[in-house]
Amino acid sequence: MSSPIKSLETFIFASRWIQAPLYLGLIVAQVIYCWLFMLELSHLVQGAFTGNNFSEVEVMLVVLGLIDVVMIANLLIMVIVGGYETFVSRLDLDNHPDQPEWLSHVNAGVLKIKLATAIIGISSIHLLKSFINAPNLSEHTLLWQVVIHVVFVFSALIMAMVDKTMTQTLALQHHKKPLKTTEPTHDSH
Repeated sequence: MSSPIKSLETFIFASRWIQAPLYLGLIVAQVIYCWLFMLELSHLVQGAFTGNNFSEVEVMLVVLGLIDVVMIANLLIMVIVGGYETFVSRLDLDNHPDQPEWLSHVNAGVLKIKLATAIIGISSIHLLKSFINAPNLSEHTLLWQVVIHVVFVFSALIMAMVDKTMTQTLALQHHKKPLKTTEPTHDSH
């Protein structure tokens, strides 16, 4: 291979590092979400101990908001760690006691399915909050939230079916045995 082509290929392969600052930015977003979680939690605790008579519905809405923040933070971790591992560079975590189980078999397909599942979970929390708070929302808003949630669910199902089909196709390709060729026999008469 000629030197200019090899240099071009090396440059193209190294360009994956352009994504590294994006993952660092998501880590900053993770810190902000952690800060927002702590603020919301402190408001809940302060309200509970200062005699603010929170109704059960108000407490439930705040707790669902906290769960929502945690689920978004989990989504961020999957994107940061899984995306970096898949698209930028391997993480040297062999035998690390805290290595997530899912990281050992992460690839773009697995990551997409995990992200879709996380998005459905987040959407479910939003929908539950809306149903609890339904008297304060318009029917139009609730309808669109349900429609969007259903679209997320169907999208995830379709992605899972496509991923399963692709995985089965690859497995079949790897298990095919090469055809044996028979060599003609030379009979001498």
